[in-house]
Amino acid sequence: MTCFHCTCDATSGNARALSYQTAHGCFRTPMFMPVGTSATVKGVTTDQLHAIGSQVVLSNTYHLSLRPGADLVAEAGGIHAFMNYDGPMLTDSGGFQVFSLADTVKLDSEGLTFRSIYDGSYVRWTPEENMRIQELIGADIAMQLDQCTPYPAERSFVAAAVDLSAAWARRCLAAHARPDQTLFGIVQGGMELDLRLHSVDMLRRIEEESVAAGGRRFGGFGIGGYSVGESHDVMFETLGTVARALPEDRPRYLMGVGNPTTLVRAVREGVDMFDCVLPTRTARMGTAFSSTGRMNLRNAKYARDFTPLDPACCCSTCRNYTRAYLRHLVKQNEMLGAMLLSVHNLHFLIDLMARAREAVLAGAYEEFYRDWMASPAAKDY
Repeated sequence: MTCFHCTCDATSGNARALSYQTAHGCFRTPMFMPVGTSATVKGVTTDQLHAIGSQVVLSNTYHLSLRPGADLVAEAGGIHAFMNYDGPMLTDSGGFQVFSLADTVKLDSEGLTFRSIYDGSYVRWTPEENMRIQELIGADIAMQLDQCTPYPAERSFVAAAVDLSAAWARRCLAAHARPDQTLFGIVQGGMELDLRLHSVDMLRRIEEESVAAGGRRFGGFGIGGYSVGESHDVMFETLGTVARALPEDRPRYLMGVGNPTTLVRAVREGVDMFDCVLPTRTARMGTAFSSTGRMNLRNAKYARDFTPLDPACCCSTCRNYTRAYLRHLVKQNEMLGAMLLSVHNLHFLIDLMARAREAVLAGAYEEFYRDWMASPAAKDY
């Protein structure tokens, strides 16, 4: 099968079930991607990732380019060989990380200069250099370099970021050449619907001009700049319109969102892919997702609770360990506690999206959505 071929298997309202072929296998949506920022999903082995149904793992260009360096990753055989993960992978461009350190970034017409968080050295990125780095790392999906704006932000600042991101999208698409890797464009625009739609229009135009000149098209589209401080209700004022304005024949990826209820709501609006550090980060804090809501394992009520973490869950943590034991690990700051909770939390989101896909295939997503929103878990997320 041709790489980066997308098939729509079913729709249910605005919700979609897609199959997307990459050089390292096919993934199916709706889908949640574990985040392996530095070529590792914290506390989780690649065997465990496969066991919980992980389809795509995300790594970060900013961190990998600084340590251990893209050249070293390429020398190891690429990111898949380096971290021993044989499924599809995606690299974020690192733009979010760069712009989150705004006081160390100098922006000009050609690119940006920033200081490494590791040794303070100055690093220069242009869109072309960012593409070179992502091609060296070798994930199946690369993301364009873009400017993500904070919330709140002045409209003029957001508008300028939209124009800059579009200019960089054009340059990234022109520079990207690795045949076994595809490039996603990214929509920006803050909470301003007209700026969001303008961003979509520019990405469409850039792609049309590229194809007309014999060049490549985007393999899919990221929706960036959400979950940066605004409430979820504010995000949903524009998200659905923006998602459905994107081409129907490729994936729509809402970047950096991992709240279970937000995922269920976003699928209903036409979003296909998600990623977030939330499940592993909260696990390291001793918190578990569950079918009845968040569970803080530090609470004394679990001290003598010898039932499974979540009786409705079939992950290895829930099959083999009790709440009392997990609380003991958390209270003792044992690394095993964070590891076991990370496995569970990731499984929870991956399984939630698998069940969402089943509902789409059955033409029953609205029923699935209503059931989730009426559940005890939805009220706690």
